[in-house]
Amino acid sequence: MRRREVIAVLGGAAAAWPVAVRAQQPAMPVVGFVNNGSADASADRVRAFRKGLSEAGYVEGQNVTVEYHWLEGQFDRLPSLMADLVRRHVAVIATPSGTFASQAAKAATTTIPIVFGVAEDPVRLGLVASLARPGGNATGINQFVGELDAKRLGLLHDLVPKAVRIAVLVNPANAPVAETTLQEIPEAARAIGLQIQVLNARTSGEIEAAFATIVRDRADALFVASDIFFVSRRVQFATLATRYAIPATYHSREFVEVGGLMSYGTDILDSFRQVGVYTGQILKGAKPADLPVLQSTKFEFVINLQTARALGIEVPNSIQLLADEVIE
Repeated sequence: MRRREVIAVLGGAAAAWPVAVRAQQPAMPVVGFVNNGSADASADRVRAFRKGLSEAGYVEGQNVTVEYHWLEGQFDRLPSLMADLVRRHVAVIATPSGTFASQAAKAATTTIPIVFGVAEDPVRLGLVASLARPGGNATGINQFVGELDAKRLGLLHDLVPKAVRIAVLVNPANAPVAETTLQEIPEAARAIGLQIQVLNARTSGEIEAAFATIVRDRADALFVASDIFFVSRRVQFATLATRYAIPATYHSREFVEVGGLMSYGTDILDSFRQVGVYTGQILKGAKPADLPVLQSTKFEFVINLQTARALGIEVPNSIQLLADEVIE
């Protein structure tokens, strides 16, 4: 072979080497992240999830790919979405805030690892055999949202002691959370001498209608059930509550940060972080069956003093001292 031809052959082979090497490199694992809410309303939660992933050694775009799927309250999309994730053999399915999504994932696969965040008892939901020994392909965190409802109602009563008639707003489309709320609240209300009126809302228009009913029926205050769709409409809630001078309590500080009166509940960002940590540990090789279900230990009581003043509510020092944060 002539020298010029040899050089050409070697040059062509060298140019092909990087392509061959790249072809041999394994693709990054894919995490299917499924959330009941919307991307716009969940930016802080996504950052918390990514923080947990990084604590476990995974950085999105560098050594893991995360596919985000936002249901925006359309729970009927879950079966086909989960079937697609299973068909493509994603490495982990993460459902950090959603009973329906977690149950749909569990129904779709017994092999792909699932990391959940749920408000109810995951054993009762059929996600795990026990908290200490999950025993299957799912593990995660129990956020205790339902168990905190009575405490949150009591704090509302402390803040607005003259309020007797309380409207309770639930999203019937999110049946597990709505049912838990309606199991807990009536007994808690009776214990402190309150009357409740249950209202439903599953759309923005129905939220507007619920406030019109509250005003018409002269309810003294509003208890908003935990629901990711409600979180996505938090500005609407804060605006309407202020417009109609209705003291309202919420499950997440996200409402209070945009003008809601008060919230008490699980530190949801820490919960998302924990789901991210477990997801990373599973990517490293841990098995869900060996990772005990975590239970939320961080809870927040947040008050917006500016909103209280606008509503004519005097917040006693004793309640301010109880709060984890007072927003001026």
